[in-house]
Amino acid sequence: MEDIIKRNHVNVIGKGEQPLMFAHGFGVSQSIWRFITPAFEEDYKIILFDYVGCGDSDASAYIKERYATLDGYVLDVLEICEALKLTNVIYVGHSISSMIGLLAAIKQPERFSKMVFIAPSPCYVNNEDGYVGGFKKKEMENFFESMERDYINWANEAAPTIMNNPDKPEFTEELIKSLVTTDRQLMRQFALATFFSDHRKDLLKFKKPALIMQCAFDIMAPLQVGDYLHAHLEKSDLKLLKAKGHFPQLTAPAETIREIKSYLG
Repeated sequence: MEDIIKRNHVNVIGKGEQPLMFAHGFGVSQSIWRFITPAFEEDYKIILFDYVGCGDSDASAYIKERYATLDGYVLDVLEICEALKLTNVIYVGHSISSMIGLLAAIKQPERFSKMVFIAPSPCYVNNEDGYVGGFKKKEMENFFESMERDYINWANEAAPTIMNNPDKPEFTEELIKSLVTTDRQLMRQFALATFFSDHRKDLLKFKKPALIMQCAFDIMAPLQVGDYLHAHLEKSDLKLLKAKGHFPQLTAPAETIREIKSYLG
């Protein structure tokens, strides 16, 4: 237990008994939830963590083979649940952590009660079958070529587009800093596991209730993705946010809190 808690820099806060786990997405850490968690501390037992290779996790625990796919990150979530003896978990996942949580709930459904997916996507690349993920295959290949060629420049160019809140430049700067201060090889591996993954076939295996929270003008998860998820997740609700960009927990925390609380009841 102590090894896992240290490995993933797990923090448990709050006064309640009901477990509420917040899982960050690619390129950031648990600090991304700092505007959200205070609203839930009175009523929930909040679990925060960093995936191995992110934030203040133990980067020495990184095993390339384990984290070559999302399965390694799924294991992180399940091992944290086991270490803390968690059941009936309400899971809030941002971006790719939505799919990580979905896969975790398929593997161990007894661990989870319901889920909240913020800006989720099961597949980021457009497909010949008509699926619209937001990026052409060549665009995604160029994305990785740019990352490989000049990582710092890539981070500075990608962050403003992903954040998409030019009136709040402090959050764009925060994202850039998070990207450039993390081991770039580990970030590249996480990016490969994320942006070339396709978990559309797993959607029908997922039987838990879920809220899909989709943002306006989100390059990483266009409106078609939210519609696709809602159509393929058996017990899902879809909520379109007024928030722009891919990080509503930073740029629109009040709206994000309101919708999560409304769903949880």
